[in-house]
Amino acid sequence: MESEPLQEVDLGGNRAARSQFVLAFNDLTYNVRQPKKKAVRTPSFQRGRVQAVPYDIERPPKVKTLLDRVSGEARQGEILAILGPSGSGKSTLLDALANRIARESLQGTITLNGERLKSGALLKVISTYVMQDDMLYPMLTVEETLMFAAEFRLPKTWTTRDKKKRVEVLIDQLGLKKAAKTIVGDEGHRGVSGGERRRVSIGVDIVHDPIILFLDEPISGLDSTSAYMVIKVLHEIAEKGSLVIMSIHQPSSRILNLLDRMIFLSRGRTVYYGPPGSLSKYFSEFGMPIPREQNPAEFTLDLVHKLQEDEQTDPTGIRRLVGFCKSWGLRNVSRREPSTLRTSNGMSLNEVIFNCIPHARLVNGTIPNYANNPWTEMWVLMKRSYTNSWRLPEIFISQLGAVIFTGVLCASLFWKLEKSSTGVTERLGFFSVAMSTMFYIVVNALPAFLDERYIFYRETSHNAYRRSSYVISRAIGGFPALVVYSVVFAGVTYFPVGLDGGFNGFLYYTICSLAAFWSGSGFANFLSGILTEFVSGFAVVMAALRFFLTFCGFYINRDRIPHYWLWFHYMSLMKYPYQGAMQNEFGNNSTCFSRGVQLFDNTIIEQFPSDVKGSLLPGISMILGTNITTQTCMTTGPQILEQNAVNDLSKWDEIWVQIAWGFLFRFLFYIALKVGSNNKRR
Repeated sequence: MESEPLQEVDLGGNRAARSQFVLAFNDLTYNVRQPKKKAVRTPSFQRGRVQAVPYDIERPPKVKTLLDRVSGEARQGEILAILGPSGSGKSTLLDALANRIARESLQGTITLNGERLKSGALLKVISTYVMQDDMLYPMLTVEETLMFAAEFRLPKTWTTRDKKKRVEVLIDQLGLKKAAKTIVGDEGHRGVSGGERRRVSIGVDIVHDPIILFLDEPISGLDSTSAYMVIKVLHEIAEKGSLVIMSIHQPSSRILNLLDRMIFLSRGRTVYYGPPGSLSKYFSEFGMPIPREQNPAEFTLDLVHKLQEDEQTDPTGIRRLVGFCKSWGLRNVSRREPSTLRTSNGMSLNEVIFNCIPHARLVNGTIPNYANNPWTEMWVLMKRSYTNSWRLPEIFISQLGAVIFTGVLCASLFWKLEKSSTGVTERLGFFSVAMSTMFYIVVNALPAFLDERYIFYRETSHNAYRRSSYVISRAIGGFPALVVYSVVFAGVTYFPVGLDGGFNGFLYYTICSLAAFWSGSGFANFLSGILTEFVSGFAVVMAALRFFLTFCGFYINRDRIPHYWLWFHYMSLMKYPYQGAMQNEFGNNSTCFSRGVQLFDNTIIEQFPSDVKGSLLPGISMILGTNITTQTCMTTGPQILEQNAVNDLSKWDEIWVQIAWGFLFRFLFYIALKVGSNNKRR
C-alpha cells in the first residue's frame, strides 16, 4: 500500500478535479528610463582660438516602453504562448508574469483566481521558470539528474522510494525512458540529443509538480521533430493540471495545434490575443486574410514585422492593428471576471494551493521557503558534485599534474641548497615560486567554477536550496583535494630542496601549503562570483596574482615599502605563506647559514682556495676586534628574518591569517552570489 506522498506523485492528475486556476493580467505596463544627462561639446573662444569645451546639459529623461497595457489570462490545463518578432517584449511579459520585474517598476495587476499574490516567495513555491539555456551537469545520467532535483525540491517527509517513484513517473511522461541511463553530455562528451536535453531541463524544474510553468523559448535551437516533442510533453503536462505560459518564436503548424491561447506582441503592444483557431477569422475581419497554404503564425509574424518596419513612414498600420485587436477582443473573446473565479467548495486561494502542491506542509500557518533543511541540502550538493567529478576528473587530474610538475621542476632546480649566503638567496627564490604556484594552480579551475555558477542561478531562482548551503558544500567538498595537493607538493619539494627542520618542519610546511591552497581557492571562488566570463576576467586574475607576488616581501621587504603602499603588503595573499615558510626555515637560532670562510662569497676573493681565504681571517679579526675562524657562524636564521623584516607575526599566526582570508573570500563569494542571483529587472 502506497504512502501519502506517493499518492501525490500523480503530476497534478487530481489537481484539475479539485480546483481551477486562472492567472489573469490586466494593463501591464513597463517603462525603462534612459540616462538624463548627455555630455556635449560646444565651441568657445579663448585667445582667438576656437576650443571644444565639454559640459553636461539637462535633458528630459527618455522613456522606452517595453510593455504597453498588455492584458490576458492563462488557465489551468492550457498553454498560453507569447509570440512576436525579436524585441517585441516576449521575454519581458514572461518575466513580468513570473515576478522577475520589481513590483514598483511594473504597472497593472496580476492575479491568481482573482487574488493578488502578496508574497513573491509563495509564487516561487507554486511555479517554476525554465530558462532558455540547458544548464546541466554533463556527466550525470538523465535519471541521476532528475533524482538529484527530486532530493532538492521534494521534502524530507518523502522517502527515497517515493522520490524514485516520482522520477520514474516523470521520465515516462517526458518520453525519456530510453535515455534514462545515458549521461546528459556536453560539447566534449556525447550524451543525449538536444531535444532530450531540453526535456531533462524541463523535468528538473517540474519535479516538485508546480502549478504554474513559465518557459523562455523552450524550443529554441531544436529541429522541428525535437521541438514538436517538447511542446507535446508540455501539452500533456498542462492537461494533467498545470498552467503553462511560454514564449515561442515561430511555431510550426503541428505545434500550433497544441497551443490553447496565443498573445502576439509588437514592441510591447498586443496585436492579437485568443485561440490559434481564430487567427484566420481575425485577419479576415482585419482585411488581410491568411492564405490557406500558409502557417497562420508565420503569416502573423511576417505581417507584424512588416508593419513595424513601415511604422516610421506609416505609423497608422501597426496602430490600426493594435486598435482592431482591442475592439475584436471585446466582441469575440468571452471572459469571466477574475474576482468571480473561486473553487467550488469556497476555499481561499491559499487553502487551494496548500492542497495542490506536494510539499505544502504548514509551518506556523505558512509554506516553507525551502523543501529541506541546510544539512540535507549540503549533503545532496556534495554527493552530486562528487558524482559528476568522479566521471569528469580532468580538473582534479590537471591540477594534480600541475602540482607534481611544478614540484618536480622546483626540486630539480633548487636541488640540495647550500647553507650559505647564496643558498639563502636561492631559498627565498624557491619560497616565492612555490607559494605563488599554489595560487596559479587553483585559479586555473576558474572556467569550471563559472560554468557551475549558471546552474546555481537556475536552481536557486526558485529556492531549490539555500545559497549558504551551496557555498559551504563547495568549501567542504573541495577540501580533500586541497589536502592531496598540499601533501604531494610538500613531499616532492621539501626534502629534495634540502630545507631545514626535519619532520616537524615538513609538517608545518605541509600545513602552510594547505593554508595557501585554502585561501587561494577561496579567492578563486570569489572571482567566479563577480566575473562574467573567464576571457574578459583573465587580465584581472593575472593582475591580482602579480600584485600579490610583488608585495609579498620577496622583491622588496616591508621596511622598504613606502608607507602609503604598505597596506598593499598586508593585502597580499602570498605574503603569509611566503613569510610562514621563511620562519619555518630560518626560525632556529642554532642553524647557521654563513660561516667565516663564506665571508668572501659574492666578492672577487670567492674564487680563491679555502686556505687562502682562511689566512685572511686573522687580519679581519684584528680589525674588527673579534675572533673569526673558518667555522665561526656569521649569519643565523633569525638574523635573516630580521634583514627581510619578517618579524610582525609568528609562523603560526601566518597560518591563521591565511585561514581567515579563505573564510573571508568565501563569505564575499556568498555575497556576490546573493547579489548576482537577484534576477529581477528594475
